[in-house]
Amino acid sequence: MDFTLDTGNTAWMLISSVIVLMMTVPALAFFYGGMVRGKSVLNMLMMNFIAVGTVGLVWILYGYSMTFGGSTTGVGQFVDNPFEYFGLVGLTDDKSLMAASGVPALVAVAFQATFAVITVALISGAIADRIKFGSWIAFTVVWVTAVYFPLAHMVWGGGFLGVGGKVSEWLSTPIDFAGGTVVHINAGAAGLALALLLGRRKGWPTSPIRPHNLPYVMLGAALLWVGWFGFNAGSEFAADGTAGRAWINTFVATCAAMLTWLVTEKIRDGHATSLGAASGVVAGLVAITPAAAAVDSFGAIAIGAIAGTVCALAVGLKFKFGFDDALDVVGVHLVGGITGTVLIGLLATNKQGGWYPDGAQNGLLYGGGATQLITQILVAAIAVVFSFVLTYVIGSIIKAVTGLRVSEEDEVSGVDLALHGETAYETLDGSRVLTEVN
Repeated sequence: MDFTLDTGNTAWMLISSVIVLMMTVPALAFFYGGMVRGKSVLNMLMMNFIAVGTVGLVWILYGYSMTFGGSTTGVGQFVDNPFEYFGLVGLTDDKSLMAASGVPALVAVAFQATFAVITVALISGAIADRIKFGSWIAFTVVWVTAVYFPLAHMVWGGGFLGVGGKVSEWLSTPIDFAGGTVVHINAGAAGLALALLLGRRKGWPTSPIRPHNLPYVMLGAALLWVGWFGFNAGSEFAADGTAGRAWINTFVATCAAMLTWLVTEKIRDGHATSLGAASGVVAGLVAITPAAAAVDSFGAIAIGAIAGTVCALAVGLKFKFGFDDALDVVGVHLVGGITGTVLIGLLATNKQGGWYPDGAQNGLLYGGGATQLITQILVAAIAVVFSFVLTYVIGSIIKAVTGLRVSEEDEVSGVDLALHGETAYETLDGSRVLTEVN
């Protein structure tokens, strides 16, 4: 198509790209870093930083091409040609996925790079305190190539799980506005697979493993909330009313989720905690992501309120089933992502001044019947299975080749010192602060 530059849309997308990158560093790094023990905080920060480096590099080389190369038939239903735009050579503005909005191709590359980066970084929270740093580096490259790029193509790049493709002729077009399946279900299922492969941290769950810096956690959550407006509203690819709808829904759903998480926590535990407030914020952000521009304000409030309650309860499942999801990636991102994706089938409406793809239907509660609900459930299930199985295979191969887990001695002494030769905190005389050992 002919390309005409829209400077307003381009400026908005550049800003969105910056604040979505901020969601990984520093936002997620602080959020996760505050939740681990003092002897592991540098390692957690490094896991987030390294995800930016590795994923950012492969995205430019072949990731964008694999995801948005343009093929939608045959194998193109599942993944695209990594050499179509290798190193972005041959990519022109008229071939940009944002061409209709007047946004240059390189801006589209930048915006989508930030999504790939944070999806990989999210996984790190499930495996805190115990993975080898070299194994994590290898995992980030292999996983984003074999899991993220194909799933993103299937949903956003013209594959069978998104607009332009259909899971089945008797189902509707799936709705995933900004990444409920591609980012959150994907990262949550991957985190579960790796947590099972790595096993429990020493002392878990009999010994308490508490966050070492709750102000870091709340700072990280606040920055995530700000960045998420670029994440969701930016996914419209334009500065228009649909972006405004996504912004409002992101805001109000998160408010509702934080409040319902705290109410649930108060009833269950007798306290409304800062960790609960921060976790409720993230749960609301996760759940509204796929629905951000496809529901009205009441639908957004309902999604947030349900997600805050469900995720607050879901984080306890790891104790019941015995998997050590260190920082509740499964309870918040997998469960929250599924919650938001499925609730679209109940609450989606094409009368809310937002985005509604061709072939999608209203939700069950808005007169559209059960077809959209069945579609959303099926797409969520496919994403869970796809990500979990491939992640387990990738993790098993890396485990066999290089090993996944640090030694017990290194885990007890602290992965900061063992893997990086540093500690986060020192006394005024320069001696290292000893942290708790579980």
